[in-house]
Amino acid sequence: MKLQEITLGAATTTSALIAGLFFAYTFSVNLGLHKSDDKTYLIAMQNINREILNPAFYSCFLGAPLLLIVSSVLYFDLSSPKFYLILTACISYIVGVFIITAAKNVPLNNQLDSFDLSKASSDAIYRMRLRIEDPWVFWNNIRTVFSIITLVCLIISLIFFKSKG
Repeated sequence: MKLQEITLGAATTTSALIAGLFFAYTFSVNLGLHKSDDKTYLIAMQNINREILNPAFYSCFLGAPLLLIVSSVLYFDLSSPKFYLILTACISYIVGVFIITAAKNVPLNNQLDSFDLSKASSDAIYRMRLRIEDPWVFWNNIRTVFSIITLVCLIISLIFFKSKG
């Protein structure tokens, strides 16, 4: 097995794990949390946002773009559809997942993390939820779409454009 195949396989795996995470949030976690009262919602989101910052998450979230960049370089061939699929996956992940997370979801997470629920009035809790929930869910849904685009491009590149020799 060639280095480029191993790298592309690892890029696909890490991208799939991130796509699955965002898909699960979009179609279950966010829907379930939405039914919670304001304080419960904020407590749950604070806990989730703190717990997700772990080596397993970071290795996939940060590993995917690195592996996608390396795969794009290893498969560089302007006449190859496989290269363009991998490049599209790379751009989709970096712009639609990585940059959106850094620019949109992380600042909302940080606002929420600095909010002291133990000292907040019910009105302040209500306002914080209004400030956080809808934008966070919107940007997560965008990340979900881009992570699925990334994964589909990678799967197509693996299935329909197999390496020769």
